[in-house]
Amino acid sequence: MPEASQTAGAPTASAPAPRPASNAPRPALNDLTAEAPREHAAPYGRPGKPLTKNPFLLGLTAGMGLLTSLALALALVTSYSVIVLVVVAMFLALGLNPAVESLQGRRLARRWAISIVFGGVILFFVLFGLAIVPPVTQEVASFVGAVPGYVQELLANPTLKELDSDYQILTRIGDYITSGGLAQTVAGGLVGAGAVVFNAFFSGVTLLVLTLYFLGSLPSIKDYLFKLVPNSRRERTRALGDEIINGIGGYVAGNLLISVIAGIVTWVVLAVLGVEYALALALVVAVTDLIPLVGATIGAVLVSGVALLQSGTLGIICVIFFVVYQQIENYLIYPRVMKRSVDVAPAVTVIAALFGGALLGIVGALLAIPVAAAIALIIREVVFPRQARL
Repeated sequence: MPEASQTAGAPTASAPAPRPASNAPRPALNDLTAEAPREHAAPYGRPGKPLTKNPFLLGLTAGMGLLTSLALALALVTSYSVIVLVVVAMFLALGLNPAVESLQGRRLARRWAISIVFGGVILFFVLFGLAIVPPVTQEVASFVGAVPGYVQELLANPTLKELDSDYQILTRIGDYITSGGLAQTVAGGLVGAGAVVFNAFFSGVTLLVLTLYFLGSLPSIKDYLFKLVPNSRRERTRALGDEIINGIGGYVAGNLLISVIAGIVTWVVLAVLGVEYALALALVVAVTDLIPLVGATIGAVLVSGVALLQSGTLGIICVIFFVVYQQIENYLIYPRVMKRSVDVAPAVTVIAALFGGALLGIVGALLAIPVAAAIALIIREVVFPRQARL
């Protein structure tokens, strides 16, 4: 039967395909690569070795890093005044924050509390200007009016007459005045003084605006900064940060309170003694008393000098008063006011104030003590426990 023989002779579908001999040559890898489609090959050739060890690249990277560091340093130096304004504004905001929170504790909204506190600050500056500007203006006007008399007295002096006959001093002065040299000098001095006054006014307004901004957004700024800390350490960091902020605020508030006490006591004593411009001099003492270490001495010297010009007895009494009052302030008022704000050893306070004054002047001296207190708190709460566990 042909159909059966044909079926028997045909291979079945399940029969495996014949395997190649074991000694058959396999295609080489290069052959496979050569046979790969041309669209999969690199269109611009094979990439070379990385340039990580290329000396030119290393030098270029180092040079760019150096230029970047130099540009950042120049930017910091150029914006030094702006950085100081920002730091001082934040410092003042932290100092005014306890008063704001105290008003908030009496069920007053924060914005109204800020308005009241900030209004008090502006009122202080207005009173300071009203107390200082009229006496200074009056003294300048009196001096200008007395200049002709001083000139006549100098012209009548026999020594000056003899010097003028030998060296023609008055003639040269007259030539200098008539030639316009004096006018140019005075005009340049007035322009320079005007620029200084304008810069001081602009800086003062900027400082007040920044302080108001920081005071209004202080809670949100704190929350934002604490979110940068890992969650596992955020609670402890927040506790330490709040303690540091409270210490800085307490220091600023305490320093302001000590200055107010010094100004009030000085005003009462000068008014009783009959010293002219008692209120203006008392405000000068209050402002200079904010400067650590030397501020009280500067104010005492200025006020005693003004009183000495009025009367020798008044000058001596003022010197005795300031010596006694500074002892009372250093040993009674200052420790009682500052005992709850900053906990810094006296030697550390002096050293911190000296370093701060050398770096940033008066601003650095003001910031140095609370910064030293913050560093002492971190060492006491973080470094010492960690060292004890080792």
